[in-house]
Order: sequence, then C-alpha cells, then structure tokens
Amino acid sequence: MAAVATAAGVTRQTVYAHFSSRDDLLTAVVDHMTDLVTAAMDASGPDEGPAPDALLRLLDAAWHVSRTHPALLRLEPRPAPPEEERVRHRPIADRIAHVLARGRDEGSIDPLPPLAWQVSAVIALSHATGEEVSAGRMTATDATDALRSGLLRLLTADDGTTGTS
Repeated sequence: MAAVATAAGVTRQTVYAHFSSRDDLLTAVVDHMTDLVTAAMDASGPDEGPAPDALLRLLDAAWHVSRTHPALLRLEPRPAPPEEERVRHRPIADRIAHVLARGRDEGSIDPLPPLAWQVSAVIALSHATGEEVSAGRMTATDATDALRSGLLRLLTADDGTTGTS
C-alpha cells in the first residue's frame, strides 16, 4: 500500500481511505482491467464478419490491453472461490459467448460442445498464452499465433472448411 501511495503521490492513509485493504485495492485493479478489456472488445466489431474472425479480433483487443498494462496483469487479488471468479470474468465471457453463439448459428463454430465449455476453453487458453509470454517461454507473437490457430482448430467444425477470411 505504501508503494501504491508513493506512486500515486498521496499518503498511505489516503489510499486506505479509498481501499480498506490490499485485497480491496487489487480487486479494484482487476475490475478496472476488466472494464478496459471489455471496452476494447466492444470496439473490435464483434458483430461484424464471420464469427471466427470476430472472436480473433476480440482476443486481439484483449491482448492489446494486457500488453499496454502488463504490470496490472501480474497483480492478483486473493484467491477467489470459483463462483467469484466466474462473476469476475462474466463481462468478458459474455462477449466471447455472444460471438461463439453467433458462429454456432451461422455454422462456422462447432455446435456440439456446450457453449459454456467453449467459452471456458477460450478463457483458459488465453490465460495460458499470457502465462507463456510472462514466463519467457514464448514470444508474444509466437504465443498469440499459437492461440489463434489452436482456438480455430478447437472451435470450428471438423470438416476443415471453416476458418477466417
């Protein structure tokens, strides 16, 4: 909290006046990141073009925000129960689900796995991408290329005729 206060140019007491604990502060940071990511996703044109292309644009938008604020991604609030994590991810998950549902309706996204599973897979693989880059095991370009190709293989119909334009 002292480092945050120093960086903000305020006293530690001022920080505590707004956030009663470190966990409250970190939760607010995560919530702010979620707001930034969802705004970028909304601006990416999720209703434009084929759904696989729109999904990749959503993820590119989220990746851009995370690369712009890398320190924020390393700040994790206290471990949260699974339901709290679902609530925290809901704004992002809802946008992913919207695009996947559109793709299922248009025939470009495989309709057989449950939609909730597909959304969870996209989020999990997106997090894995960031972890690989943060750990220095992959470059950002290689990791995002792997995410893009892997998700398309995972989510699109088995006949190999779907994909991006």
